[in-house]
Amino acid sequence: MVLSARPRGGVPMKRTISIPLSLLSLSLSISITAAQDNQKPSATQDKARVFITDSQSWEMSGGGGGTSGGFGGGVHGGARPQTAEIVKTFGERCPQVVTNNIQTNADYVVVLDHEGGKGLLRHRNKVAVFNRVSGDSVVSKSTMSLGGSVQTACEAIDQDWAAHGTAMRAAAAAAQSKVAASQSPTAPAPAATPTTAKLSVTSIPDGADIEVDGSFVGNTPSDIDVPAGEHTVTVKKSGFQTWEKKLKVTGGSNVHLKAELEKSAN
Repeated sequence: MVLSARPRGGVPMKRTISIPLSLLSLSLSISITAAQDNQKPSATQDKARVFITDSQSWEMSGGGGGTSGGFGGGVHGGARPQTAEIVKTFGERCPQVVTNNIQTNADYVVVLDHEGGKGLLRHRNKVAVFNRVSGDSVVSKSTMSLGGSVQTACEAIDQDWAAHGTAMRAAAAAAQSKVAASQSPTAPAPAATPTTAKLSVTSIPDGADIEVDGSFVGNTPSDIDVPAGEHTVTVKKSGFQTWEKKLKVTGGSNVHLKAELEKSAN
């Protein structure tokens, strides 16, 4: 940067103010970092999505290793709205995941058996975590508090997500694509290739017999369907010379034949 200064009674003088290179480098670095940050995906996209419910609202069945109301092998069912207490505790103690209230959008389903209350007696809590796509159990454990259940679930999800998160998202995307494909309208079957051709046969004069490959098929004028391929068309009328034409037709084609009959010498 160059500035001008005028000393007393003298010619203007130029002063040069230098900007440290370090400041320029810092400014450039900040600009690059800001641009990179704008290109980064949302942080929540990389986090596991968790749907939380309590066991009393979870209709469970099947599988060894548990009763109809416990945590066993094959588990399936539906959930009612989650309790605010459980969701609040999970959000406070497991910020590395995203709680989601739509089960089909979640990566994991966390089932908590929590009695609630803040009395002196501590109740046994149960927690189970399932892979939402495969339905496989990730962890199933009893704890002495809601906080302990949340910690157990959080640790299990962290480990499983680190190992299988990418594959889980890919499997979920593939499943959605398969469903979308099954719901898309079926493409119409291609039209069958025609196997016959149409011969339109006229004559002067009209009323002559028409033969195709030696077989009588009608009188002129007539439209005749014939198989694709080579044929011999003959037109005959008493008192006139026989007219004959050999031709090859393709399926779906229309061929016009006009026989101008000449009178016989007799």
